[in-house]
Formats: sequence, structure tokens, C-alpha cells
Amino acid sequence: MSALVDEDTRVIVQGITGSEGKFHAEQMMEYGTNVVAGVTPGKGGQEELGVPVYDTVKEAAEEEDANTSIIFVPPAFAGDAVMESLDADLDLSIAITEGIPVHDMVRVNRRLQEVDTHLVGPNCPGVITPGESKVGIMPGNIFESGKVGLVSRSGTLTYQIVDSLTRRGIGQSTAIGIGGDPIIGTSFTDALQHFENDDETEAVALVGEIGGSDEEEAAEWVAENMSKPVAGFIAGRTAPPGKQMGHAGAIVSGSSGTAESKIAAFEEAGIEVADTPDEVADAIEEML
Repeated sequence: MSALVDEDTRVIVQGITGSEGKFHAEQMMEYGTNVVAGVTPGKGGQEELGVPVYDTVKEAAEEEDANTSIIFVPPAFAGDAVMESLDADLDLSIAITEGIPVHDMVRVNRRLQEVDTHLVGPNCPGVITPGESKVGIMPGNIFESGKVGLVSRSGTLTYQIVDSLTRRGIGQSTAIGIGGDPIIGTSFTDALQHFENDDETEAVALVGEIGGSDEEEAAEWVAENMSKPVAGFIAGRTAPPGKQMGHAGAIVSGSSGTAESKIAAFEEAGIEVADTPDEVADAIEEML
């Protein structure tokens, strides 16, 4: 078993006829991912990269027996694209698009409460189970199959820690980039639940950042429910209060969402906190 995606995952690419969608669809295919269809409204009946293009996600899912969608649609239209994927009764929807308006994500978040589909993102690098399926934009060559689950708000730090793990000969079970926006689908706690239930995961690396309270909530869940060891890192320790740093959700207001409060929550939950991304790999190496 793998978390979220595996060799049986059948993927629809929403926006496959656009330059970004086509490029990453081809990269996913080269990695071995089962990309079975594309969706671009008005271009149904065409073919792109050897797969059929449909006008709607629901039609593509039914015709090609797909269970997952990845979204490369411009921000102004991406909210509707996510809504369409949620209405198609898929298992998983992954929104790569950055800059989806907050009011659109409020609407998406409300709809998520009514469906069984898992949403990862938006503004995320996607999900990869090394050697089985890559549904995202990560560089597949740095990943190796193994026992460590990784969940992160930062794509760049994900790559850095994965590279550190792989260079130590430590592979990854699944890596989940949840995205750095204020409103996202899958939270740290959701991802930790997947790893706790995944037989192939023996330890977890959790990469958070300043802003919001998702890390503190995850720490509370770890303390009460997690049977596997977790190593953590918080980015943005030197960011000045009130200044946005990179991600839309990475902003500190008052004493809420500070690096200090998140690190304290991690330590109280028994999560080993690293001072640098490389030290996350050191901590994981000692745990295995």
C-alpha cells in the first residue's frame, strides 16, 4: 500500500493542451505514471501526447476509468476546474496552480465537506510514490523508493530533504507537497493519517513554516495518535513579524504562527526538531 498514489493510479490532466500541462504530462508519462486522458473545454475529441482529450472531467473519468486529476489551469479558471474534479467522484484531485483567488478556494473548501475526493494543494508540487507514480511537477530523478514519508508546505525544501535522504541511501515511501496557501485541501494532519495507515512508511519527515496553526494541530495529532517516529523542520525562523515570506500562508501576526510556537508544539509532541533541512535527514537516519 502507498499513500494517495501508486502504480494503479489513473490520471486525468486538466489543461493538457496548455504549455505547462503538456510539459508536465509528458514528464509524468516518462516517469511511468498512467496518464490516461486530458481535459480542455472545447477541445474534446482531440488527442494530446497519445491520450484522448475530453471536454469535461466527468466524461474523461467515465470513459477512461480514471481516479485522479491534476490541474494545470490558469488561476482565474482554476477554482472552477477544482470544483469540476470534485464533482466527478474521483479519489484524488491535485491542484498545482498558484494564485487561485481566496474567494474561489472558500467555495472549494465548502464543497470538500460534501464529497469523498481528497484535494492536495493548490500551489503545491503534487504527490509522488517513487518507482510507482508521480502526479506532480517534482524532479523524479532525486527520489528513491523506501520507508520514509515526507509532507511539506515547501516544494524547494521537499527536494532538498529528499536529496539529503537519497544521498544517505534512505528512500521515500511517498512525498506529499500540501502547498503554502492559506486555504488548502490536505492538511499536515490529513497527510500524517495517510502515513500512519501506510504499511510501507516507517518514519515521517514533516516540513512546516511560519504562519497559520496547521503545524500545531499536526503536533497535537502526533502526540495522541502517531505510532511512527517523526522528524520536523520549521522554515522562516528569522522572518520579521507581519511580513509575508514566500508563501501566501507564511505570515506571522502577533504571537500566532511563530516558529517558536511551532517548534515548542513539535517538541512537546515528541517530534524531533531539526535546525536545518540536512539535519532532518540526520534525524531520520537515527530513527530507522
